[in-house]
Amino acid sequence: MENIGIRPARPAELAAVAGLRWQWLVENGAEDLGEPDDFVRHFVAWAEENARTHHCTVVVRDDRVIGMAWLAMVQRVPTPRAPRRTSGDLQCVYVVPGARDGGLGGRLLRAVLDEARELGLERVTVHSSPRAIPAYARSGFEESPRLLQARITHP
Repeated sequence: MENIGIRPARPAELAAVAGLRWQWLVENGAEDLGEPDDFVRHFVAWAEENARTHHCTVVVRDDRVIGMAWLAMVQRVPTPRAPRRTSGDLQCVYVVPGARDGGLGGRLLRAVLDEARELGLERVTVHSSPRAIPAYARSGFEESPRLLQARITHP
């Protein structure tokens, strides 16, 4: 039986999480990424600086990080009935190829959504690849005709 855990990332695991992010980028055809060690240092520093607003949940098999998901939280404008409002955005969901299609992604999504409920978030959004849409739908995500997106172009 595999020893699988799904839990918040520990500070000592952030370099491994950065490695997953790098692996994801390479897997999706990113080029000219620079040096992996430079990226890992930058990523770990970024994660530490943004720990209050960006929570990482990991899938661990026998002390090895094999999956991740980030919950980015943003404060929303208050209303008279809800002076504190927060929404979440699910980001960088990734499970290593050898561990896919066995239910770990769904367990990871449930863990992040459980955290969102515990934190009192109003909603969680995700920008998905076409391949992952069915997995998100199984976890309760629905298309919304009210959620729009503007692409910002840079010169």
